[in-house]
Amino acid sequence: MSAHTVTTARRTAPASWTALRRFLALDAVVSGGNGLAYLAFSGPLGDLLGVGRSTLLELGAVLTVFGLAVGLLATRPQPSRTAVRAVVDINLGWTLLSVVAMELWFEPTTAGYVWIPLQAGTVALFAVLQFTTLRRIPA
Repeated sequence: MSAHTVTTARRTAPASWTALRRFLALDAVVSGGNGLAYLAFSGPLGDLLGVGRSTLLELGAVLTVFGLAVGLLATRPQPSRTAVRAVVDINLGWTLLSVVAMELWFEPTTAGYVWIPLQAGTVALFAVLQFTTLRRIPA
């Protein structure tokens, strides 16, 4: 390994860890915020989106816990690669399940047909950002 490669790795790694932590933190805020909104306003949001109140309560609890866990991970100077990969996998699973649920289980309103893919796309974007940033960090 050349001196240039070592120097470049040292300069890019901290910046990459910082970027990864920011993407995790943003994911935590958005996921946790959605979770809290689903918990607090499950009735009105359920009516607006065409998703049952009990379903939103369950999703709200899951998202709130997930948001807290991802937020905790984001506080680490160098988050565990395994944990970050798990977050990426969960985000990709959420994305797929959102679209499947919209078509098979939910009876969304027009707002639901807009919101569900929009939030699924946002979660997919988090997964892509987290994954690509993690790959840039030298092992």
